This record gives sequence, C-alpha cells and structure tokens, in this order.
Amino acid sequence: MAAAPAAAAARGALPGRLSVLAWGLALWCLCGAGPLWSGSHEWKKLILTQHWPPTVCKEVNSCRDTLDYWTIHGLWPDKAEDCNQSWHFNLNEIQDLLLDMKIYWPDVIHPSSNRSRFWKHEWDKHGTCAAQLDALNSEKKYFGKSLDLYKQLDLNSILLKFGIKPSINYYQLADFKDALTRIYGVVPKIQCLLPEQGEKVQTVGQIELCFTKEDFHLRNCTEPDEQLSSNREAWPAMGTSTHGMMVCEDGPVFYPPPAKTQH
Repeated sequence: MAAAPAAAAARGALPGRLSVLAWGLALWCLCGAGPLWSGSHEWKKLILTQHWPPTVCKEVNSCRDTLDYWTIHGLWPDKAEDCNQSWHFNLNEIQDLLLDMKIYWPDVIHPSSNRSRFWKHEWDKHGTCAAQLDALNSEKKYFGKSLDLYKQLDLNSILLKFGIKPSINYYQLADFKDALTRIYGVVPKIQCLLPEQGEKVQTVGQIELCFTKEDFHLRNCTEPDEQLSSNREAWPAMGTSTHGMMVCEDGPVFYPPPAKTQH
C-alpha cells in the first residue's frame, strides 16, 4: 500500500523538477552562446571609406546637395555586419558630434533634416560590430573615432597638394594611387563607376584606407595573396542603382566637378 503514496509524491514533485531542468537548460544555452560577435562576426581590420558626392549623385541619379569635398561613407570592420540588432541607434548619443557629422558625414541623398537615416544604417550594419573594441563600444566613440580618422587622413588636402582636383580632363588611376601611397605609405583601394552608354572612361567614386584593429595604424587593405574585392556597400533604401562601383581598372579616370545646385 505504501507504493501508491510514494508514486503520487513523485508525480507531485515532477513539475518542480521539470522547472529546474528547464531553467538549467536555458542557462546552459545562454552561456554556451558565447560572445555576441563570435564566429561569423570576427573581423581583423577597419576600413575607412570616403566617397566623392558628385559620383554618388551620378550613381543614384538623385541628390539633396552637391558637395565639393570627399565625405565619409563609413568605418567598416571587414567580414562582419549587423552584429547586434537589439542595439538601436539613438541620435541623442551623438548630439555633441552633430556639427561635424553634418559637414563630414552627410547624407547627400536623403532630405531628412538631421540626416540621421544614413547614420542609423551605418551604426546598425557596422557600428554594432566595431563595438567589440573598447575604443568603439558606444555610438559616441564609434562616430567620434571615425571623424578623427577622417580628419587625420585629410584626403581632400592631400589630393590638392598633388594637383589632383575635379576636372573635365581625365587623370590616370596611377595619379591617385601614387599620390596616396606616397603620403600614407599604404596602397589605397579605389572604386569607380563603370562607363555608361556614350562615356569613354570610368568615374572615380570611392577611396578606402584600412587601419589595424589593435591600434588604428594605417595598413594595406589586402595581403599579398589576397585579391581585391569589387564589392561595395549599397545606399540604404535609395532606390535602384543601375551600375554600382567596382575596383577601378588601370587607365584613364574621370574625377567629376560638382554640378551646380538647382534651386
């Protein structure tokens, strides 16, 4: 007769044991998940990407402004994107940077008054991955460091120093490469728009310079046995681009002057 009460007691204890088991399993899964940026979110270098607004405008056939200086496209960890979808962009975090952001990191396509749409895209896609570094582990640090590196490179002044300025006449791609390599000591990655129908040459649009992950020192973007990737980031929700930028081929290139803004 004692077996029946014992079985009942065991059945009564079962829900509690299952609860403990479920909690333990959940804890094990959480701990076993590892760091947020493990596996496919690992990266080795940072790519500071600057683009030429007149070429961007040509690519998308739509612009808010016409600017006459190179601006920031983004600071991109290689081989990592969208590392934390729960870490949402908050414009209030970079209020102290907005003056410089609007000048050096403008969204030349979208007419938003504070232009934060572009910055949100860059933070969501790249900033959340860069944040694995203590030096970049907040919006303010990420955008602030990007601005610092942009000013440190001073690409606009370097090109002008070598007499490379927007012109209706063509340059050779080597003119850009030689000038930048001489100053920075590393080989830049330069991207162009392919010639459209009726055009003869490619159009310079984007320049990438890479930094070490450890101490933000300039380094080559590719290793000797690594091929240059022709991929480039698309503009967020900008509509269809018919061409896209590719790594420039050796030969003549067009460095377009800004179009006059129409009012």
